[in-house]
Amino acid sequence: MNEKIGKVVLAYSGGLDTSVILRWLQDTYGCEVVTFTADLGQGEELAPARAKAESMGVKEIFVEDLRETFVADYVFPMFRANALYEGVYLLGTSIARPLIAKRQIEIAEATGADAVSHGATGKGNDQVRFELGYYALKPDIRVIAPWREWDLTSRTKLIEYAERHQIPVAMDKRGEPPYSTDANLLHISYEGKALEDPWVEPDEDMFTRSVAPEAAPDQPTVVEIEFEAGDPVAVDGERLSPASLLARLNELGGANGVGRADIVENRFVGMKSRGVYETPGGTVLLAARRGIESLTLDRGAAHLKDELMPRYAELVYNGFWFAPEREMIQAAIDKSQKHVSGTVRVKLFKGSATVVGRKSDASLYDEDHATFEHDTVYDQRDAEGFIRLNALRLKLLNRRAR
Repeated sequence: MNEKIGKVVLAYSGGLDTSVILRWLQDTYGCEVVTFTADLGQGEELAPARAKAESMGVKEIFVEDLRETFVADYVFPMFRANALYEGVYLLGTSIARPLIAKRQIEIAEATGADAVSHGATGKGNDQVRFELGYYALKPDIRVIAPWREWDLTSRTKLIEYAERHQIPVAMDKRGEPPYSTDANLLHISYEGKALEDPWVEPDEDMFTRSVAPEAAPDQPTVVEIEFEAGDPVAVDGERLSPASLLARLNELGGANGVGRADIVENRFVGMKSRGVYETPGGTVLLAARRGIESLTLDRGAAHLKDELMPRYAELVYNGFWFAPEREMIQAAIDKSQKHVSGTVRVKLFKGSATVVGRKSDASLYDEDHATFEHDTVYDQRDAEGFIRLNALRLKLLNRRAR
């Protein structure tokens, strides 16, 4: 903790935690702090973060709009894998960390900084995600993780420190410190406060990106999503940039109560954690992607993808975005997406996103083969030999068991 640090690049949101960290770094290390604030579509005005950094004496301030890069180079590749951690979590926080870490390292090299810092706690996954990213890209970088060093061991102490140093503390509608949240264009998460008891249902006024399913419109919304080589490119016939497309799906999904998840997950560091997530656009996109893949992917490729998916999702969750095994799986997944093109129709209704139509010029679905009516292309007698050959080993096993 007492090593000499000349300049540090801090991943800075302007919120309570990173504002306290900024001041703490200045006081503890006597170093120059460079702030980096990424606009990943969190939906907040970033000018206050710049103003707050300036008021705390920061000379080098980086505020960057990375929304398109985030969706095109991180979210969409992850969605090609249909990645779900533990079957439910769409990895909204996890997928943002490698991009932030990458830009921090690039800024450190550009400004001559010898260290980087983040606001992740010593109990969470984000410390791992950030630091695995840092070390993968710059092995000799020094990392300062205040939550593992200081004596501000609770949110209460953090607030007391902020008040003591006249750092503004945001309050919720009830005049209390807000939930711990992480937001970007893919999702928003909520942790802490009453949510620490997994039996307690979240308050409705906590949610910001979706209406309650029971309060959603009584008429469904039908949306058509067009795909090219595995990635969505248009909504209802309108071609959109990656970030604009995800934002549109967020609006449509959120208005119909789609995308809420209440999860108790297994953190990489070993404990279980309860979090509540809103991922409206991502939930719609996942349903649509699986819809178009059902039409265009060969059975073997589709089933292999489903086998690889949990491993891929775990790598992203645990912070191994820049690891060779994630890149190897990504290459296999991307290879499978060449013909994943076409249009999917999804019905959004009171919390559900249901595929109700799909079409593609690259479709492997053949109505002549699949029909229950008379056909001239499939000889049903061929199935007898197929069944007999597949039954052979079962018959032999049964003979041995007698």
